[in-house]
Amino acid sequence: MNQPNDPSGLNPGAGYGGGMGMLVSTTSVVEGRRIVRYLGICSGEAILGANIFKDILASVRDVVGGRSAAYEHELRKGKDIAIREMMQQAAAMGGNAVIAVDLDYENIGKGGGMLMVSASGTAIILE
Repeated sequence: MNQPNDPSGLNPGAGYGGGMGMLVSTTSVVEGRRIVRYLGICSGEAILGANIFKDILASVRDVVGGRSAAYEHELRKGKDIAIREMMQQAAAMGGNAVIAVDLDYENIGKGGGMLMVSASGTAIILE
């Protein structure tokens, strides 16, 4: 989960919930809690434009120990946006949690110049 000092700038200080109080988990059960109702699949997507790759190549000097902070920042930003959209959809369905969350990253567009991050899971109501 996001930390309050997340450099993506997307964190309002309350993790992914943004004050929504929503549990998000990659597991299919929530230990110690009973699932009252399964509401269906919810998802969120983020597409980051081709400029990020140009920016990343331009900041090659940012690479330390084989890692690019700029690239990692963009991946984290895409993940945060996708998860937040998924949570909003779950809330609109009446859910208070999302389980079985899966994250996917794909290069799309002409020449793979864009990055798509998608998050999907099952919206549920926890007791």
